[in-house]
Amino acid sequence: MTVARANVAQKAALVYNPTKVDAEKLRSMVERHAAEAGWAEPIFFETTVEDLGQGVTAEALAAGATAVLVAGGDGTVRAVAQAMTGTGVPLSIVPSGTGNLLARNLRLPLDAPEVMVRAAFTNHTLPVDVGFADLTRADGTREEHAFVVMGGIGLDAAMIANTNSQLKKTVGWVAYLDGAARSLPSAKPFRVMYQLDNRRLQNAKVQSVLFANCGSLPAGIELIPGASIADGLLDVAVIQPRGPFGWLAVWRKVWWENSVLRRSEAGRRVLARTPHNTSIRFFRGEAFDAATRPAQPVQIDGDEFGEAVRMHCRLEVGGLLASVPEGHDTSGL
Repeated sequence: MTVARANVAQKAALVYNPTKVDAEKLRSMVERHAAEAGWAEPIFFETTVEDLGQGVTAEALAAGATAVLVAGGDGTVRAVAQAMTGTGVPLSIVPSGTGNLLARNLRLPLDAPEVMVRAAFTNHTLPVDVGFADLTRADGTREEHAFVVMGGIGLDAAMIANTNSQLKKTVGWVAYLDGAARSLPSAKPFRVMYQLDNRRLQNAKVQSVLFANCGSLPAGIELIPGASIADGLLDVAVIQPRGPFGWLAVWRKVWWENSVLRRSEAGRRVLARTPHNTSIRFFRGEAFDAATRPAQPVQIDGDEFGEAVRMHCRLEVGGLLASVPEGHDTSGL
C-alpha cells in the first residue's frame, strides 16, 4: 500500500552519476517537473570516484531537500539509499545503470525516466527494507555498508571481481557470465560457520553465501524465490554444489525451478513431486552471522568490498521510502 504525503513547500535534489546519464537532459526534466508541481528550484549533485553518492546525498539533505532523485548504477543507488535510510525523505530511482536491480525488484519502469522523475513530485511512496552488512577484516577492523538488493561472500564476489569492466559497459549484465567463466575453474569451497537469528549454529563447506533483501535478477531470473523487499525479513542462500555436476544442479535450481516452474500452479505441482535439490539451501530470518578463515571476497549490490572473515547482516525494516508512480501496483512486493 502506498502512502500519500501532505503537500507542503518542498525542494527536490537530484544525485546522478555523470557517466551514466545525459546530465543536461535529466536536469532539465527535473527542473520542469519541479516548476509544474510548484516546488522550489531543484538542486543538483554529481557523484565522483571518491564519493559514490553517500556524501553528496548528506549534503542534499542538509541543504533542505525534501525529496531526492537518484540516477546511476546499482552502486550509486546503494550509496544514496544508505545516506537516506531512516530520514523519512523519499527516494525516486531513475533507472540508469546496467542492472537496475532495486528498480527491477520494485517493478518500476526501466525505460521511462520521465515516469520516475514525475513520481518524485506526486507524493506516493512505499516503505522498503534496507540491509546492513557489518564486515570484520582479517586485521580485526570493522566497517558497515548498506545493501538494498543483495550481497555475498565467496565465489559470487570473486565472479564480480573478475568481470571485465569494459565488457560490462558494452553488453551490460551479461558480462557477469564472463566473470563466472573466469572464476569457476579456480573456485574452491571454503568452510563457514553461520547462524540465522538465534537458531542452531551451522557448519558447512560452501562455494558462496548470499544475503539478500530481494531476489530478482535481469532476464527474469529469480535467484531467491519469495524474497520480498518489504517483509522485514532477510533471505539467505547457501550455495554448496557437490561433485562434478554440482553446478548444473545449482543452475537448474535457479533457472528452471525458481524462475520457470514456480511461476505457474502446474509448475509448483511438479516441484512438489521433485526430489529436494540440496545444491542451494534457503533460509529466512531477521539477522544473519557468518564467519570463515581465511578471509573471503565480499560483494555488496554488485560492487567489490574487499575480503572479510566475519559478517553480521541485519535489516532496517521500512527504513527507506521509495517513490513510486501514482497507481503503481505494489501487491506482491
